[in-house]
Amino acid sequence: MKFTTISVSYSRKFNLGDYESLELGCSLWAQVEDGEDADGVTQFLYLQAKASVKLAAMPVLKASEFQINKAKSSKKVSGDVNESDW
Repeated sequence: MKFTTISVSYSRKFNLGDYESLELGCSLWAQVEDGEDADGVTQFLYLQAKASVKLAAMPVLKASEFQINKAKSSKKVSGDVNESDW
């Protein structure tokens, strides 16, 4: 039985305005056995890492005036700001 280790890293830098930024990242690993879907595991790890970064960034982004104004200006019809806007 052969094991393969898959590693996925995801990072993102958020502009907070006034020459400030927030950079967050997440790295995940998984062992995959022969016969398992390595591409599916890679996709799953990527989505999990991306969700973790988004979850960690939300409190800071919601408090950032720059990000709030950016989200509001990108909305055409409604002034509501949702997590999906970021």
